[in-house]
Amino acid sequence: MNLIDISWPISENITEYKNKKSIKIIQTSKYKKDGVREKLITFNSHTGTHIDAPSHFTENGKTLDQLTLNKFYGLCKIFDLTNVKEKITSKNLENLDIQKNDIVILKTTNSNLQEEGDFVSDYVYLEKSGAKYLADKKIKTFGFDYLGIESNQPNHETHKYLLENEIPIIEGLRLKNVKQGKYILSCFPIYINNADGAPARAILIEK
Repeated sequence: MNLIDISWPISENITEYKNKKSIKIIQTSKYKKDGVREKLITFNSHTGTHIDAPSHFTENGKTLDQLTLNKFYGLCKIFDLTNVKEKITSKNLENLDIQKNDIVILKTTNSNLQEEGDFVSDYVYLEKSGAKYLADKKIKTFGFDYLGIESNQPNHETHKYLLENEIPIIEGLRLKNVKQGKYILSCFPIYINNADGAPARAILIEK
């Protein structure tokens, strides 16, 4: 069994969505002075590898703590779409082996982007027809390899097609060295009551 960490490392220099600059890491206790090390860490609920709950973009949608944990663990399929430029539409997905209750993760050229520094606005994104296709397929969970999935499409339809169908979205996966195929995904969000989103540690289990 091989474990592959596909999480986005959190640091003070981390790339944040649209350069929000929300993260602060303060050393509150030092070993030589206090005999213990502690840090105060402040960040946005959608920092690094994180999960969007339905409540993120829907008025009465469930929060993360209201979703079954099965959404965040199980067999997943990673599809290599690094040949796609600009946007992923339904046509890019139609010939893929996507079935009901699949955890679907898309690998794009976004996985080559830096994990620290400025946010890149012209990333490859999931166009609304692609999101509708996945929602109609009734997948369990969707994963993507940048800090957003839709690149300012009007009315956030890409998010809404998925979240309104209680399909949580994992953003900020790091797939540069991961091959297309089937894996077991373990990606549990931090347990925060009423969370619209939360950071997570994403691990692929390769048998």
